[in-house]
Amino acid sequence: MPDTPDTRLADFLPYLLSVASNAVSSRVADAYARQFGLRIPEWRVMAVLGDAGARTQRDLTTQTLMDKVAVNRACRALEEAGLASRTANARDGRSHHLELTAAGREMHGRIMPLALEMERQLFEGFSAEERDTFRRLLGRVREAAGDFDPEG
Repeated sequence: MPDTPDTRLADFLPYLLSVASNAVSSRVADAYARQFGLRIPEWRVMAVLGDAGARTQRDLTTQTLMDKVAVNRACRALEEAGLASRTANARDGRSHHLELTAAGREMHGRIMPLALEMERQLFEGFSAEERDTFRRLLGRVREAAGDFDPEG
């Protein structure tokens, strides 16, 4: 970000994305902790497993964009709560697949309506076209960030 009188942190898009993300995550975290005893990393892992089925921790790290330690802790917490279980990876004896248990699938099924309602409330001031545009633009930002090389 160039150091000019016109540049303000409040106008810096990465800052705005971070603040918006933290505000939404905090709101979601409160609801999930209060109603389900889950932290955000645990829900992110559950959401991926609920959508995609069994995954290795490496897959979960890639899909959630969380660091390995956070994914490991989330997986361990889900296992200890009886919401997920590990099975040996037949293709790679060094890794395991994590998948939701019946209790995990049941909880996932109870959380999804809450998540969708929270999304609805968050975007109720947006038109359908604005929501679609927002999703598309966020996808483009995510793609660009994946290809971004600050040195190049």
